[in-house]
Amino acid sequence: MKRFFRNVAPHPPGGTTISPNRRRLLFILVALFIAFLSWIVYLSFSLPSFDQLENYNPELATKVFSADGVLIKEFFTERRFYVPLAEIPEPMVKAVLAIEDHRFYSHWGIAPLRFLRAALSDILTMSRQQGASTLTQQLARRLHLSPEKTITRKIKEMITAVQLERTYTKHEIMDMYLNHMSFAHGSYGVEAASQLMFGKKIQNCTLDEFALLAGMAQRPAYLNPYRYADRALKRRTMVLNRMLDEGYITRAQYQQAVNAELKLAPNYERKDLGIAPYFTETIRQELQRQYGWDLYKAGMQIYTTLDTRVQACAEQAVAAFLPHNQEISNRAHRNKDDLQKLAPKEMIEKYGLEKIIYTKALADSVLNTKAAVQVSVLVLDPRNGHILAMIGGRDFTESKYNRCVQAIRQPGSVFKPIVYTAAVDNGYMPCYEKLNQPIVVQQSDGSRWTPANYDNTIGGKTTLREGLRRSLNLVSARLVQEDVPPRQIVHYARSMGITTPLDAVDAIALGSTGVKPIEITAAFGVFANRGVLVSPISVLRVEDRFGNVLSTAAPQSRGVLREETAYIMVDMLRSVAQEGTGSASVSQFNFRRPAAGKTGTTNDCTDAWYITFTPQIVVSTWVGHDDPSLNLGPRQTGSNAALPITVPIIKNSLDTLNLPVVDFVRPAGVVNASICNESKMLAGKYCPEVVDEIFDVRYLPQEECPIHKNPRSMIRDYRSRGSKKKIKY
Repeated sequence: MKRFFRNVAPHPPGGTTISPNRRRLLFILVALFIAFLSWIVYLSFSLPSFDQLENYNPELATKVFSADGVLIKEFFTERRFYVPLAEIPEPMVKAVLAIEDHRFYSHWGIAPLRFLRAALSDILTMSRQQGASTLTQQLARRLHLSPEKTITRKIKEMITAVQLERTYTKHEIMDMYLNHMSFAHGSYGVEAASQLMFGKKIQNCTLDEFALLAGMAQRPAYLNPYRYADRALKRRTMVLNRMLDEGYITRAQYQQAVNAELKLAPNYERKDLGIAPYFTETIRQELQRQYGWDLYKAGMQIYTTLDTRVQACAEQAVAAFLPHNQEISNRAHRNKDDLQKLAPKEMIEKYGLEKIIYTKALADSVLNTKAAVQVSVLVLDPRNGHILAMIGGRDFTESKYNRCVQAIRQPGSVFKPIVYTAAVDNGYMPCYEKLNQPIVVQQSDGSRWTPANYDNTIGGKTTLREGLRRSLNLVSARLVQEDVPPRQIVHYARSMGITTPLDAVDAIALGSTGVKPIEITAAFGVFANRGVLVSPISVLRVEDRFGNVLSTAAPQSRGVLREETAYIMVDMLRSVAQEGTGSASVSQFNFRRPAAGKTGTTNDCTDAWYITFTPQIVVSTWVGHDDPSLNLGPRQTGSNAALPITVPIIKNSLDTLNLPVVDFVRPAGVVNASICNESKMLAGKYCPEVVDEIFDVRYLPQEECPIHKNPRSMIRDYRSRGSKKKIKY
């Protein structure tokens, strides 16, 4: 107040007083000044506190890494990766100073003359042009204020900028600015922008790229180089000119940078998908339940089980064969009934149903979308439960529905190993025989179930090994009806990790009840892992931004089968993979490592499966339509539709990972024995057909074949019973 009144003359000695008009003017000025101060004080209440200013805690993107060290996904609301100022190249800093605030190191947060010039320009042009803000003011606005262009916000911005300058050093403010400002496509900070647009870290960028980034900070959407390359290049040139004027670069450097070609990283639109999108989406849902919104802004580091090399093998196999599945499916559904049901009404009205049916391009355009063949692929390490690869559908952009973990599909014959496990564990060895003959089962609802083999063949007595090798439905059905009741099979399925509802009915022998692909895959891992079930896991460790461990995951395992039972099942399933329904793995794909497997096909070829495994890896593939009323086409069995995807995956994955050839370990409780093929007892000297088979020692035959004895002893035995009939040999 004293400064304001120091030029007002005192009352003259003669008693002359100040005129009423001057007094009124002085009163108005004092009132306005007091009102302005009151307004500033009022505004200060809505500004960030000292504690808020001092505790700078920016949102950082969470990074997801594969087991082989590859960044496969980022979760964020603001895609930002913090890089200390000391690690940001000097040309990047100078580019920002040149274009945004070349007096940054000399002002105290605001530049009054610069503000007055910009304000006068806005008044004269009747517009609100960008500018006049110092680098500190821009940071203040970005950190604590809204982007609205009003005088109130501008005053708040200036006050906050001054407070920032009092709280932080220039070095710290520059650090915050370079890591916080917005760039194109949801990237924040120079590191995230550099990775997005140039596919490299900020330390590896060139002068022209520094200039492009610095220029974008002003208006990232308007200067987006992907959409407006001409604007971005013009702005880049402006930045380089300013750097040259400030003496930050030489004329030669300027010339080289200004003439540099604009090179941007391709496919920026799909970068958000990352690698293995079905896998990363699954862990996102899991971790969000645990960490909430911190998952998107706390800058965590998530280390997963996925191996990008195995994932690549899986994606290559699917890309190579799924179009073939789609073509066969399309052929099966290019008919009047299906196309009338699937084709959009507008399309039928436009072209007519007959034209759609007989025009392949039109029919396929309908079927490729309305009858899309879907796929589920899982690769597990049975020893620790690690999910090495996951494909939950043919295209994540079309459908986020993850068929690996969400779908419940009929397993068909891939469920039979669980049926046979119940039998083997209860003493029915691979040589045990069942009639391969039709049966009729009376259902509880009064209906009759009459299963048949896939090829409608029948036969005589058939061993369990042969029944599984050929996937004979009649053998499995008789086994359930006569030896291992449905309730017992449900018990074994539950112990092996199947959690979906299972009906304890005879039809369970043929896999009539739906399962989740991830659970049936883990169940096969029990065989590979010597009877131990290891629950599938996807996340190994979560760290905060400072490297502190927030959580870890250890394999959850439990023994569910006797080691002898698991090995006997492996041996029987090796017969399937080498000589049975899965033999194409050897004959067609030359996969000759010790491996076992099982095909599966449901009624009318609606679902096709193949699951195969070695001691190190389990791979499962399901192929089908989301709509179970649609089939895959004639003869699209597990052998024809799923095996050609599964086997290249396991073969290439083992080779890519350089895993050694190892065989399944036989426990001491499993032994070989030579038995008579007719009596199934220990083979004697005179048995005409001897078979080598494996047994759990508890169920090893103890007696020699009673049928084929020494002819002389047989005659003596016969005579001793009083018969006079001659026996000829």
